[in-house]
Amino acid sequence: MIKIIFFTLLIVCPVFSFENTQLPELVKKVEPNSKSGKIASSVATIWERIRSDQNSLKKEVLLMAVEGYQKMLDNGLLEEGKPLTIIDYDLPSSEERLWIIDIQNQDLEYVSLVAHGRNSGGLHAKKFSNVPESYMSSLGFYLTGETYIGKHGQSLRLDGMEEGINDNARLRAIVIHAADYAESSFVKLHGRLGRSLGCPALPDENFKEIINLIKDKSCLFIHSSENNYSSQSAYIERLTAS
Repeated sequence: MIKIIFFTLLIVCPVFSFENTQLPELVKKVEPNSKSGKIASSVATIWERIRSDQNSLKKEVLLMAVEGYQKMLDNGLLEEGKPLTIIDYDLPSSEERLWIIDIQNQDLEYVSLVAHGRNSGGLHAKKFSNVPESYMSSLGFYLTGETYIGKHGQSLRLDGMEEGINDNARLRAIVIHAADYAESSFVKLHGRLGRSLGCPALPDENFKEIINLIKDKSCLFIHSSENNYSSQSAYIERLTAS
């Protein structure tokens, strides 16, 4: 059963002070993946099961996400059965553009609204940065980290896994948290969600359930075709979806 969730996005994303933590090793270069057939088969199965409910999720984005997920798994960064979270910033913030996929059962678990950084754009996110104080979102593959209680309640830390693309996520305090400006009611009033300082902020409803599902080293993939990310990523071989 698909659970549709509407999250509230905060206009400002807080800055936190973190203790020194040993972070996962970044992947600078990944050898070509010989499991293309397995990836394509998995994507085809997932696509057939969810596309009637979620037409907004593009198959090519799903393919990139599963490919990167498999590489993280092959490199020992993930455990078998961890969920895959996808955000597609090609879509406007007024639409649901976050999906959580149960890779083990090849099915969709959650769909949600999600905010982007204030300097990434208005209705659409068009600019992205890994630079502190840029107040922009960052693309690429992440590992979810530990939870903590902060200004916005329960929140989830993120570790960017791509050097020069998102590896400053923890330094920038880019976290997943709930926010009251990301509700569908905000969209009705303003035509878009509020914006964060770079955090992918989500709605309040069932928020703790989502955090607990994806915490502790699951895969998050944030996508956009607005820049040349895919040509720089060590996780994407640009397979062709069929």
